[in-house]
Amino acid sequence: MAEGVRERGKARRREAILRAAYKLFEERGFDATTVADVAEAAEVSPRTVTLYFPTKLDLATSRLEEFTGQLSRALAERDEGLSTLGALEAWLRQHLAESDETAELDMLWDRMIDRNPQLRAIANSRFTQVIQNGARIFAAERGADPDSFAPRMVAAASAAVVAEVCLNHPMQESIDSAIAFLVGGIAALPAGSLD
Repeated sequence: MAEGVRERGKARRREAILRAAYKLFEERGFDATTVADVAEAAEVSPRTVTLYFPTKLDLATSRLEEFTGQLSRALAERDEGLSTLGALEAWLRQHLAESDETAELDMLWDRMIDRNPQLRAIANSRFTQVIQNGARIFAAERGADPDSFAPRMVAAASAAVVAEVCLNHPMQESIDSAIAFLVGGIAALPAGSLD
């Protein structure tokens, strides 16, 4: 029982640090904000901040790493017989179901990213890596060359779907439409393009 209380306390402290950092990075900018500023706003010591986030960049990109890590694992570690598209759909539905719990932090992260172009560039680069990994997984599933046009188009369309559903239209109906769009797009590819 004490372990559960301790873990909840750590999770609250971590979230307080993130919330303080994202607000400061939005207001002052990433470069102008120090770890000491974040610690003061979160009411913890600078050492506590660095125990949770070794660098200021780790602090700024932690939500991104969580998001892309979860998506990557969902695709790579999917159940036997589940397609990459099926894994993507399941991940989107799970992400949406959990989004109420993280809505405020996600909103703060979005505003921070909008205010800091260097962080947006890092986010875009990391998301591109996930897209490329998704193309490899999809190509392997279909026995296609991962660098060929069709798997890369499917991955790019999937990335657009993830962004649209997660950022702009977080509703189950949106997932239904998005998956139908991807299924239709894959079916419309020329015969042999995924062989």
